[in-house]
Amino acid sequence: MGIEYDSIVDHPRDDVFAWHTRPGAMRRLVPPWQPMRVVSETDSLADGRAVLALPGGLRWVAQHEPAEFDPPRRFVDVLTSSGVRSLPPRVIGRWRHTHDFTDGPAAGTTRVHDTVDTTVPGAALRSTFVYRHRQLADDLAAHRDAAAMGTGPLTVAMTGATGLVGTALSALLSTGGHRVIRLVRHDPTGAGERRWDPRSPTPDLLAGVDAVVHLAGESIAGRFTAAHRAAIRDSRVDPTRRLAQCAARTPDGPRVFVSASAIGYYGFDRGDEPLTEDGSRGQGFLADVVADWEEATAPASAAGLRVVTVRTGIVQAADGGTLKLLRPLFAAGLGGRLGSGRQWTSWIGLDDLLDVYYRAVYDERLVGPVNAVSPNPVRNTEYTKALAGVMHRPALIPVPALGPRLLLGAQGARELAEASQRVIPDKLAALGHRFRQPEVSDALAHQLGQG
Repeated sequence: MGIEYDSIVDHPRDDVFAWHTRPGAMRRLVPPWQPMRVVSETDSLADGRAVLALPGGLRWVAQHEPAEFDPPRRFVDVLTSSGVRSLPPRVIGRWRHTHDFTDGPAAGTTRVHDTVDTTVPGAALRSTFVYRHRQLADDLAAHRDAAAMGTGPLTVAMTGATGLVGTALSALLSTGGHRVIRLVRHDPTGAGERRWDPRSPTPDLLAGVDAVVHLAGESIAGRFTAAHRAAIRDSRVDPTRRLAQCAARTPDGPRVFVSASAIGYYGFDRGDEPLTEDGSRGQGFLADVVADWEEATAPASAAGLRVVTVRTGIVQAADGGTLKLLRPLFAAGLGGRLGSGRQWTSWIGLDDLLDVYYRAVYDERLVGPVNAVSPNPVRNTEYTKALAGVMHRPALIPVPALGPRLLLGAQGARELAEASQRVIPDKLAALGHRFRQPEVSDALAHQLGQG
């Protein structure tokens, strides 16, 4: 039993091995559909230890074996029972994972070969290794794109670094050799954190920083009560303005200010109109908030910083957002189109969104609003069909419009569940930006372990 899996990666062996040694590598490799999260990464592939959290408070403890460490050719980790509430090896039997790296068939390529000696059937592990090898190849390609633009090691300050996007983006950047400083609201726990008060940032908050990525903001999901609408606005507009002012006033501070934004700028119903970054502002609460949110970055641009506002579509991620909510419904065979199903869904896979933020940091050609969406928006019926197909379930039960209105209120349903926006990533297309998963079925399959 167990599994052997290999693939050819279009990168030199030294680069491939080095990627595995950097912080963030394990977080980039843990599949999002599995019920585990990284507690701590190893500090050494030679003799360090990594810990994953499992359901029930258990821990998976992977111990690296010094005798098997042979850079840049091999490292090995084994499941151990040491540690608090660690998973006893007898639960799954033995587990020994050998990572081998050899030169590929063509110059500058690498054969990555994983061998897992375990009692777990290989069929149960295959989707994990398909995912891991694809993440490795795509992340290395993103770093190569950055290097081709002359990008060296950067120091990036980030708000919202513990959220869905921030956690993944921090890991992607650090595997590329960049330093991420998390701007947190609690007392810092180490050199990788600085305390950020959104109401009054300290003058030296951004000292020595090359770029700011501002992700923090109250989730828009929820019933659109007066209190919820106030939280959405108050968590975005004023904190963004103050952070932009701080960036503008820091002599040795950032050269680029990248702020989250949203396709809600275009309004909740634009019919079949293709919406590029030059598209007009739409109608509705979210359109008003996004316009003010983007305007709040003005102090940074006025001071000469390059400012990018990332107008994000509906993010496809197995462990967050709408996909996390829809997955159990479709798994139970209860999924279906919403209302008429004619509304446009402008979506983006999580890893493609990370690449957009990464490019926004290093590519000086990107300025102003950037549509972070797939080049292939789909109607709700197409999205529903794709999700059902990936999950091998029927999608026969349409959701009546009354359902979202009961959950979100009339305004929330209109601006979220029923919104129709056909958004096009015009600026990215003009730069020849490479999307990892431009088709919705590919993105869903990658996130749900059906790749």
